Amino acid sequence: MDRSRHWFTRFAQWVAHATGRPIAFGIAAGAIIVWGLTGPIFGFGDTWQLVINTATTIITFLMVFVIQNTQNRDTVAMQIKLDELIRVNKSARNTLLDLEELDDRTLEAIRRDYEKLARQVRPKTSKKRERA
Repeated sequence: MDRSRHWFTRFAQWVAHATGRPIAFGIAAGAIIVWGLTGPIFGFGDTWQLVINTATTIITFLMVFVIQNTQNRDTVAMQIKLDELIRVNKSARNTLLDLEELDDRTLEAIRRDYEKLARQVRPKTSKKRERA
């Protein structure tokens, strides 16, 4: 299990990196242009249309899983980093360490607390900007 997960993680990261580059976009756009230019050769037939529809559907379907994997990993990594910053900050509320585990009502109460704090700070910040 660990080996297959490790393999998929490396594969997903490689695919996400490779497909996120400008050259990948260029290749995809080039493929669409070539497909469009071959339309007259194949008489714009059903098979000609089926080729692009099938290819794009398969690629999209597979990319959803790759993107979700990399997004999940990035989210977990970011959450760990934020948790560490909260942990080492003596004035931070340690209840923030596991926000993703709290129920919606508690999350909403915490959000309201932070909105209240933001409103208290906002006038002070605006006055400082006006003076500068």
